[in-house]
Amino acid sequence: MDNVTSRSNNTTTQRKTTAKMCQHQPPCPTAESADREAAHPVAHFPEQGWSLLCNGVLLFEDTGELLPDGKIIDPHRPLDSRRIATAA
Repeated sequence: MDNVTSRSNNTTTQRKTTAKMCQHQPPCPTAESADREAAHPVAHFPEQGWSLLCNGVLLFEDTGELLPDGKIIDPHRPLDSRRIATAA
């Protein structure tokens, strides 16, 4: 049996993140904080539409988020100001 087939098939839905991931002073907001989007990006892929923040949050271009524990935050882009102006 080779090494590939002998490995266990343990999978997880959670990404491994720790508080030590952020080395900024003062530390960035945690993934559980309301202002979690203010954390510094550690990887940015605008051509793919996402960034990884130092608190472990995946931030998507449409303003949706994927938290380290697997929780999904729906996009929360503000309403289009042109629609607001024409509705008045």
